[in-house]
Formats: sequence, structure tokens, C-alpha cells
Amino acid sequence: MALLDADRLFPLDPGARALARELHAAVATAPIVSPHGHTDPRWFAENAPFPDPARLFVTPDHYLYRMLHSQGVPLDRLGVPRADGGPTETDGRAIWRLFAEHYHLFRGTPSRLWLDHAFQEVFGVDQPLGPATADAIYDRIADCLARPDYRPRALFERFGIEVLATTEGALDDLRWHAEIRASGWSGRVITTYRPDAVTDPDFEGFARNIEAFCALAGEDPARYDGYLDAHRARRAFFRGFGATATDHGHPSAATANLPRAEAEALYGKVRSGRADAAEREAFRAQMLTEMARLSLEDGLVMQIHPGAFRNHSAPVLARYGRDKGYDIPTRTDYVRALKPLLDAVGEEPGLTVILFTLDETAYARELAPLAGVYPCLRLGPPWWFHDSFEGMTRFRQSATETAGFYNTVGFNDDTRAFCSIPARHDVARRVDAAFLATLVRSGRLTGDEAHEVIHDLACRLARKAYRL
Repeated sequence: MALLDADRLFPLDPGARALARELHAAVATAPIVSPHGHTDPRWFAENAPFPDPARLFVTPDHYLYRMLHSQGVPLDRLGVPRADGGPTETDGRAIWRLFAEHYHLFRGTPSRLWLDHAFQEVFGVDQPLGPATADAIYDRIADCLARPDYRPRALFERFGIEVLATTEGALDDLRWHAEIRASGWSGRVITTYRPDAVTDPDFEGFARNIEAFCALAGEDPARYDGYLDAHRARRAFFRGFGATATDHGHPSAATANLPRAEAEALYGKVRSGRADAAEREAFRAQMLTEMARLSLEDGLVMQIHPGAFRNHSAPVLARYGRDKGYDIPTRTDYVRALKPLLDAVGEEPGLTVILFTLDETAYARELAPLAGVYPCLRLGPPWWFHDSFEGMTRFRQSATETAGFYNTVGFNDDTRAFCSIPARHDVARRVDAAFLATLVRSGRLTGDEAHEVIHDLACRLARKAYRL
């Protein structure tokens, strides 16, 4: 019994469906370019077997456990580590049985598509997951994971990954990337510079982070210029391990371009912990513009991921730490927020700023018009809650008429779940095939153009935008 419909996500109209099938087939086995994600570089450095199915699929993936938690399943029972190191479930089979018992919760969600794709295409599972099949599917996956051809590097090669970018904080020593390099393995795993811990005054331990950050670079944390030079040094360190991009997860898209004396005074205030909420937001805003200036110097592509109320649940944050599924979308302004940065450097050749959003209302009103005129701006793919068939379709429908295809950057999977990477790229390629087929059938695109665009969306735009 197949878990996947061969024509899933294609249009219902027979002619459009046939064309979508043809377009998808043209890129179904194209290389995977994954320029932004959160997989663990340690997997590829050590190349050890994944411990068990639960720790491969469930425990690291907040897409999954947030849904289970919404129905009352405690995170402890899913093996999610506690911030204090306290006890949580360690029996992989028990976690898997609990997951299988609640698998029906994922009906109609993108997670269900990704999971079924991984079960069928990666592990050869041919029966739906549920309480009655949980143990058999667990044993099937566990048996596979014990084999050499299911170790991380082998799966990386089997998935056809051309390049995979992880994301590390500015204080990271990149030891796992160093081990990958030293191993001589040919897989291309690169890092991405994520400085939130030293640019966001609301990040826990901000003052201590700045001290450690400047110490790594041999700079004086009391000097604003020393702080900026520390960023230069750390960015150069990350570039040495393949980084082509930075990533900034600020609460808003606010930017600022303060006179130097004001910026220096603001830095002193946030570093001392005396800044109020408005001043902390002003510092984040100033740092986006400073990061854009540094990108002009070193060529790193800049990604801005605004508009999430991060770690919304204070009790969950205290018990389990950051990034446990409690990031909630907020309304986000881009037109006014980005103007200081764009006035300062928006017309500079060589700068690329990729914008993401969790506010879909901004696609046609703000983001597409901005990217459709500013040479430095590109639109990232639908992200987090909108990394789905409907979300991707709405994005194409809302943005294409104003920004076109070539002010977007293709697809990136933004995942911590390794085995979902080919599934997510397959969904994106199917969505794009369906959208292009509709354009051809309605006379807005020729068939030859659609075949060219599907290759651009699958690989070429990401390579170009991320300088890969």
C-alpha cells in the first residue's frame, strides 16, 4: 500500500495536471540546494548512526511535538530535553508509540506529507503509522538505521544534496565544521552566521555574550568600534568554514541609521543593561543596518527573519529553553521599517538582502513591491507556518505579478529534521510545477518558459542568491 499519491498537489484539471506532472518530472531528481537550515553539523562530523526512530523524527522537531503538545501531550514524555537537565522520557519505543497514537493529528498538515514521504521513500514503509503499526514501523526504521547506508553522510549523498548550510551562533567554535573538513569527506556542509545573541539586548545573557564575543576576537567590548570589529573577525572566521550568508531573527524588521555618536551611546547603554524597551529595539534596528554595511565589505548575503514572537510561553522557555515550538507570528511592517537601511545602502551594488515573513498580508502590499524595485532585495520562500502547499501557493499568487520569479530565491527547507529535507523540496517543486502549469494553461507563460523556470526555482535561484 503506497502512502503517497503520485499526483499529490497537482491541479485537478486534466490538462494542467498532465503538464504539472511533466514539469515536476524534469526536476524531481535535480540536486538539492539547501542554503538555510538547522540540521546538526555534528551528525556529519561524527557520522554515527542515528540512535533510534524517535530521536530521528520526533524529539528534535518542534513542528511535530508542538502539535502533540497542543493536544495535551507533555514534552517530557516526548523526550524533549529540559533546560535544567532533569529527567525526561528516554525510551525511544515509548516515545514512538505515543507519537503513533497521535499521528492522526497531522491529517491535512505539511508535516504529514513530509513524514509519509520519509517513511515510504527513505525507509520503505508501506503501511500507515498508527497504534497497531507503531512497533512494526519502529523496528523497520531501527533496522535501517543500524546499516552503514543510513548513516548521515550516506543519506546526505543519497538525498542528492549539493550543499547544506547549517546555522550557528556568533559564539560557536564551529568544531563540528572543522571535523567535517578534517575528515576529507566530500559532502559540502557550510555554516551561517547568526549573531542574535550579541545583537539582541533581550537575548538571555546579552552582556556576558558580548564579553565572550569580543574576547574571541581579541577586541575591547567597551568600544563600539571594538564591538563592530569583533563582528568583522567572527564573520571572517565563519567565512573560513564556507559561510556565504548571515541570518537575523529579530522581533521586527525595524532598521535605523543613527549618527555615530548616538550609536556609540546606545551601545554603552544596552551593554550596561540600562536601556529601556524602546532603546533595545533601536539597538536591534541599528545593528541590522550595521550588518548590511558589513555585508558590503565581506560579501555575505544577509537574511532577515522578522515577525515572530519568540518563545511565547514563559513556563516552557524556563523549563525547556528556546525554540520549543512557541514562536507565534505577528503583524510586521516592512515599508517604513526597512527605509533607514535602504536609504543607507539599498542601492549599493553587491549587497543582497533576503526578506522572510510570517505576515502573509505583507506579500502583495509591501514585500513584492519592495523587491520589485530595490536591486538589493530578494524574497525568501514561505517560512515556518507557511512552508506548506497552501502557503507556497498563496506566496506565488501574491508576489509573482509584482516581483516576478527572479526577485525570489527558490526554496530553502529551514529544518532541523534531516529526513524531511527531500520531502520538503519535493513539495516545493510540486507546488511550483502546479503554479507554472496553471500559467501555461491560462496563456500567461509558454511551455518552454515553464520548463526553464522550474529549473530556476528548483536550484538555480538559490545558487545565485546565496552565492553558492
